[in-house]
Amino acid sequence: MTINQLTLLLIERASLLTAVSALVLVWLPFTGKGSMNFNRKEKILLALFFGLIGIAGTLSGGRVSQSIANLRGMGVVTAGLVGGPFVGTGAGIIAGLHRFLADPSGFSSIPCALATILEGYVAGRLFYHQRFYPDFRFAGGLAFAGESVHMLMVLFLSRPFESAKALVEIIAVPMILSNTFGAVFFCFVVLKVFQSREKESSSEAEVLLRIVKNTVTHLRHGLNLESAGKTCEIIYKNLFVAAVSITDKSSILAHSGEGNDHHRPGIPIQTEFTKRVLQGKKYGIVRSGKMISCRVEACPLNSAVVVPLRKKGEIIGTLKLYGSKKRPLSPKIYEITKGLAELFSIQLELEDIAISEKMLAHAEIRRLNAQIQPHFLFNALNTIASFTRTKPEKARDLIGSLSLYMRKNLYTEKGIISLAEEMEQVRAYIAIEKARFGERIEYLETIDKDLEDFKIPRLIIQPFVENCVRHGLKNIESGGIVEVVAVKKEKGVFFTIKDNGSGMPVKNEENNFLNIEPETGGIGIKNCHERLVNIYGEDSGLCFETKKGKGTSVKFFIPEKREFLKGEEKGKNLEVKARELY
Repeated sequence: MTINQLTLLLIERASLLTAVSALVLVWLPFTGKGSMNFNRKEKILLALFFGLIGIAGTLSGGRVSQSIANLRGMGVVTAGLVGGPFVGTGAGIIAGLHRFLADPSGFSSIPCALATILEGYVAGRLFYHQRFYPDFRFAGGLAFAGESVHMLMVLFLSRPFESAKALVEIIAVPMILSNTFGAVFFCFVVLKVFQSREKESSSEAEVLLRIVKNTVTHLRHGLNLESAGKTCEIIYKNLFVAAVSITDKSSILAHSGEGNDHHRPGIPIQTEFTKRVLQGKKYGIVRSGKMISCRVEACPLNSAVVVPLRKKGEIIGTLKLYGSKKRPLSPKIYEITKGLAELFSIQLELEDIAISEKMLAHAEIRRLNAQIQPHFLFNALNTIASFTRTKPEKARDLIGSLSLYMRKNLYTEKGIISLAEEMEQVRAYIAIEKARFGERIEYLETIDKDLEDFKIPRLIIQPFVENCVRHGLKNIESGGIVEVVAVKKEKGVFFTIKDNGSGMPVKNEENNFLNIEPETGGIGIKNCHERLVNIYGEDSGLCFETKKGKGTSVKFFIPEKREFLKGEEKGKNLEVKARELY
């Protein structure tokens, strides 16, 4: 066989080997994930796959002078560039060991086997110098260099030297050219397989994200007829399926698409397979109408994917995607349905968490009420009693103020109220305290006129006013001032509650509200801070300032829209962020 004939033969075999390998590669399970980040199991499979390609490269070669002109290099080089050192070396060992065992007594067997292992190892090490995907031009250069080294190893390690020289003169050009061509072509095909799968995965991810984005506003209200109906409509519009259905444990909540004449919302579940899924026995793909077991014989739905919806590990319903003759289910619909069910389950659990947070907020308000009421009620009644004989009109006014104050405290249903309602309670409190302390207290308000309807959490100002009176002014004989300031800015309202009293003791020199001694109001202040942060975000937390003999001020910001500060970066220094706002 001449050099030209051998070259053409090897190039022809390289093309055929690449085409067959591409067909096999498409069916490998991990190529469908659209990623070239392989786990250990996938790397082992790749090493076996490319090792078999190397073996096929040996078997498809041509016999020349008691040796084999082969195509092992194209397989092991591509292996290293695709999967890294483990895959490249593994494929090289498999192909190289086969080459030795195929002709253990051959004079070139050992150098040929060693050269194959070396090519795979070097290609694997160079894997880390690529950007994202194997570069087929890089593969060509590497195969050219690898086969050149292969020929040198055959020449200098094979004995007798004359036989080795004669062999290299014949096979060098055909093997270097054909393996270079084969590596370029093979690597290019592998690259296109993975890129096409990545595009498919990306498209599927976009569809899933679009569905989740559009359904999240409905599922945040829980799983009911309305939210399930909207969710089914959105899924049906975005996926090529015959129908979409959502059930709870006993009945159909929603059904969109074919079969909606008998799969109607509100009626008991129609299919036996769904009942088995709800019992936790089995879930997956149903490939026939009989397995669906619909009670209506003319039902057009002939296949389905049924997966459970869970909350806290318990099955609360199912998500079902149906196929029919007009709209058969695609092979990937099972994974899509599983992904959607998991995302919906997470959303339903988040809805429970949101309810728990609201309940906790109400509990915190009730706890704050319990802190405020006992001591204040006792002092207020004593004050009213002292005015009953001397100033009955004043006593009557104070009873009205106390009645208003207590009514506001006892009504805890509304967590968010208007600023006007909060200030009404503050004024009732101040009226009673001024009656107790007389000229020792002066109360001032600086509030923009158009803020009366501005919404704030209830009991968010009154606790600070009470702290000013109880702790800030308790040692002031006269001239004590408590002031509430509310100023509207572009994106919300800045609040300040301050006094000119003796200041509040702190645990250390750092000027932070968390350092306030508990007996001087630290618990109530911390309560208010946590409520503000939970509702509006970190930047709405308290900015606290106190200096001995110069008074105390508390500042906070409430955005006009709750989303304004929600989700800001956490972990920043609270006091610094609050000062930046002011």
